[in-house]
Amino acid sequence: MAQIVAGFLMPHVPLMASIPMAPPENKRKACMDAYATIASRIRDLHIDTVVVIGDDHYTLNGPACIPQCMIGVGDVEGPAEDAWLGIPRRSIRNNEPLALHIMQYGFDHGIDWTVSKTFLLDHAAMIPIEYAVRPVASVKSIPIYINSGIAPVISSRRAFQIGQIVGKAIAAWGGGERVAILGTGGISHWVGMAEMGKVNIEWDRKIISFVESGDAESLIAISDDEIIREGGNGGLEIKNWILAMGALGKTKGKLIAYEPVPEWITGCGYMELKAA
Repeated sequence: MAQIVAGFLMPHVPLMASIPMAPPENKRKACMDAYATIASRIRDLHIDTVVVIGDDHYTLNGPACIPQCMIGVGDVEGPAEDAWLGIPRRSIRNNEPLALHIMQYGFDHGIDWTVSKTFLLDHAAMIPIEYAVRPVASVKSIPIYINSGIAPVISSRRAFQIGQIVGKAIAAWGGGERVAILGTGGISHWVGMAEMGKVNIEWDRKIISFVESGDAESLIAISDDEIIREGGNGGLEIKNWILAMGALGKTKGKLIAYEPVPEWITGCGYMELKAA
């Protein structure tokens, strides 16, 4: 059967591709080295499929349709923002049989997916794919988006439950895939708000400490109001991390790197999730 062998958490801020030289060299290098470390771990663990957890930014779906959770099961390409992001649009290899299995297992166990057979990814998935997956050429990507960025946002408890179902779906698959779950986004950042450019290092460190101890319940307990107050509207993307933790089950996180990068408007956290 398929097996989840690793999980990784990382930012997906688009500015690291569109204005890569904005931060000081030491911060830029630390972030790029962290992606390289994740790519190396993916290679060393012989991972052949990654499930990339991202969220829409009104790039893919506008106010007429705001899916709570969405999975790509067919043709995948990206990025949608290729005109300014700095990453050329291209086809992304999807593991369609496994994606369809996760979709159906989810339907059968309580996930009301929105399903895309032609998924155009935005930076939420493309930044991780570009820097952590593409260097390992043989790896396929299954995109899952949850609504952790646009009101009405998904609850943290529901994100965790979806993660648990995704984890069980992968374990129930008859193939031999070695899978990694990539939880992307965060940590603190205020997108289009008056505080844009602020990074709350103390709050970021608190989130990292909960992941290090495998304390998903403490993450789930943080109210959306508190997240927005302390971590900005972009801080809501810790729900993507929570989903990844749910998929892996009992885990503890190992910090790879943390850099507060106001030039990229984000506290950039990189972690590896390991079985507790």
